[in-house]
Amino acid sequence: MPRTRQSSRRGPSSRRSRTDRAELTFSVSLVERLLRESGHARRLSQTVPILLTAILEFLTRRLLELASNEAQRRGAQRLITPELLDLTIYNNRLLSELFQSTTISQVAPEVRSSS
Repeated sequence: MPRTRQSSRRGPSSRRSRTDRAELTFSVSLVERLLRESGHARRLSQTVPILLTAILEFLTRRLLELASNEAQRRGAQRLITPELLDLTIYNNRLLSELFQSTTISQVAPEVRSSS
């Protein structure tokens, strides 16, 4: 008699996606598909898409957190705009190096003078 998988005994509710198991918001399957379709990754281990998804999610959260802080400092305007993201990246040395060849908006960031 063939052995049945344990997960089938527990029912369909026990099946969880890699995104859920890794407790991420961004889709691990989407990142893996984009890696494979782009031709950048011919052979991937099972953990690479999860790690890359976690890194992308962390960078996005950090960038939005810094942009939110900048929006609050500016007072009246509390919206995060592409220009505000540019300014946030420009004012952060590590993010500036990371995004040095990326254009977020066509507007040059206004440099804050340090007083």
